[in-house]
Amino acid sequence: MNTLKIGDKAPNFIGTDELGKTHKLEDFKSKKLVVFFYPKASTPGCTTEACELRDNYDRFINANYALLGVSADSKERQQKFKEKNNLPFPLIADEDKQLINAFGVWGPKKFMGKEYDGIHRTTFVIDENGIIEDVISKVKTKEHSAQILK
Repeated sequence: MNTLKIGDKAPNFIGTDELGKTHKLEDFKSKKLVVFFYPKASTPGCTTEACELRDNYDRFINANYALLGVSADSKERQQKFKEKNNLPFPLIADEDKQLINAFGVWGPKKFMGKEYDGIHRTTFVIDENGIIEDVISKVKTKEHSAQILK
């Protein structure tokens, strides 16, 4: 796993959200962009994280941030996750793992004694110039907004 670091240029990504809309890095030049990668839509930790960000969404907007969630789930699963939890930000359906690999968040994981490859819950804060300003690899799902907006 080769995760990007603070000071790196963010990948010039293109991703498609739950509604089929395309999002590119250049779309966010006038804002700071939070790209949060999560393992699987509608699982307990991912739901807690997304809802915590939702509950603080006005704070992000007022501080000139945009948010993008990314997982390898299908558009349909992302749409159900978004609708069920009333999430106000786009969710990228990265089934081919282009963004996941570009940001370096795919790799070996352990859960309940088993090893497997998967998405590491990681958040990147990208400044208005496309430079990674912060990388949060130890995401606290119940306090994630505070980690980002410190």
